[in-house]
Amino acid sequence: MPDQLKGVLFASVTAFLWGFLAIALKVATQQFPVVTIVWFRFAFAFLVLFIYFSLTDKTKLKILIRPPLLLVIAGIGLAANYIGYAKGIEYTSPTTAQVVIQLGPIMLGLVGFLIFREKIGKKQMIGFAVALIGLTFFYLNQVTGLIESKLSLINTGFAWIVAAAFAWAIYASLQKILVKTIETQVLNLFIFGLPTLVYAPFVDFSQLFHINVNQWLLLIFLGLNTLVAYGSLAFAFKYADVNKVSVIITLNPIITFIAMSILYQMQVSWIETQRMDFLTWAGAIMVIAGAVMVVYFKKR
Repeated sequence: MPDQLKGVLFASVTAFLWGFLAIALKVATQQFPVVTIVWFRFAFAFLVLFIYFSLTDKTKLKILIRPPLLLVIAGIGLAANYIGYAKGIEYTSPTTAQVVIQLGPIMLGLVGFLIFREKIGKKQMIGFAVALIGLTFFYLNQVTGLIESKLSLINTGFAWIVAAAFAWAIYASLQKILVKTIETQVLNLFIFGLPTLVYAPFVDFSQLFHINVNQWLLLIFLGLNTLVAYGSLAFAFKYADVNKVSVIITLNPIITFIAMSILYQMQVSWIETQRMDFLTWAGAIMVIAGAVMVVYFKKR
């Protein structure tokens, strides 16, 4: 199989998993505290990587003892991203979270311009503008006609997700520097391990002993989603062009929108769904299209 095709397939796996992640998180926030969900996702992924390196190459575990300062900051950034994204979904909806979180790659593009001195082309500038207009359009359409109490929840959710996008941009910027000298999965080992320790004091572990099989399966899915999505992303960048991979994973909100539309038609009771009208779709597509332009037309 050609390397480019391998990369596209791995990137598609990541996009697919992230597309359903928001829905699974929404269901989980109705049953567990957000901090418990976030801790379990990190702990599960860290444990699997720790066992893997313990069996294959113990020297890789040294990163846990003397990590670079930038790696510590990156770990804090991803920890903040996870908690902000989950809290945002708790207050809003999977579709809203998936649209607003696209600010992450857009902010990363700005970081590249301001910090890494990367050049911004005209098409990227248009992408920034399209995404900003689309986000404004999407937000105004979301809050139209809402009662004040509901509007407060929407605003709180938006704030959490914007903070999560900002934290992800910090993490991704530092990862961009660190990956030049340290293997990606070794970076992930520490980046997953640090939040596991940070959030542990805030977790009510007794709750985990009184949950049913379905709840365990939900948590395990979230843990596997973290591990497999980031692992597939690492392989995607290994085999395919960065621009191709970035575009594919940026399109993952479309999967969420389609899935939520199907669930709305099915009138399911286990997750709150809403009808997404033309204006909602238009605003969302503008944000996604703008983000795609920002990452695809990035100067090499």
